Amino acid sequence: MTTAVIVGGTGGLGRFIAQRYADRGDRVVVTGRDTGRAETVAKEIGGDALGLGVDLSRPAGISAALAPVSEVDHLIVTAIHQSHNTIADFKIDDAILSATIKVVGYAEVVRALRDRFTPAASIVLYGGIAMARPYPGSTVVTTTNAAVSGLVRTLVKEIAPHRVNAIHPALVGDSPRWRDTDLSAVRQRTPAGHTVTMAEVADATDFLLRNTGMNGHDLFVDGGVLLA
Repeated sequence: MTTAVIVGGTGGLGRFIAQRYADRGDRVVVTGRDTGRAETVAKEIGGDALGLGVDLSRPAGISAALAPVSEVDHLIVTAIHQSHNTIADFKIDDAILSATIKVVGYAEVVRALRDRFTPAASIVLYGGIAMARPYPGSTVVTTTNAAVSGLVRTLVKEIAPHRVNAIHPALVGDSPRWRDTDLSAVRQRTPAGHTVTMAEVADATDFLLRNTGMNGHDLFVDGGVLLA
């Protein structure tokens, strides 16, 4: 049985992916900052799911929090703290929190679980399209997403032969964050004619995890937004 660990799996895309893997019979571990919520989500997902409280904003505690994980075939890290932040009105605390989660936290998750990777284990780290398409207020988001790409490149060398890739979704129109928002203007600017869906991002994630030729890549799931 395949074991998939989804860090940041209690909501949004992470939970969607966790449910997909559980439904196909995989053993699933979902983590979130709040232990109670993670345990509740694991019960709702069903199957052999396990919920763990793991707070990436406190990296020193990550290793102990992940101790119940016995083995890892697939590791997906989606955790994020995202806020509007500009140089003109720079929120230092928010910036530190974002960088701690997305850079230090992501790296520590991989380090903490490395000794439990199965021989063919693979990793997908989540960035975002702001890495390559900044917008007003994306100072920290763009920077931390670019850092994810840098982390992938060094991990390819450091944890070989295990594979690691990054995925960078555009705005996900049917996600809980956006599904009740009028996105008609975004759709008009997207060459594919629709906003990216959770299913499309999940399919792309699964591709990176399964395809043994993919290693060290940044995959943009954007419907053509980068060319618009």
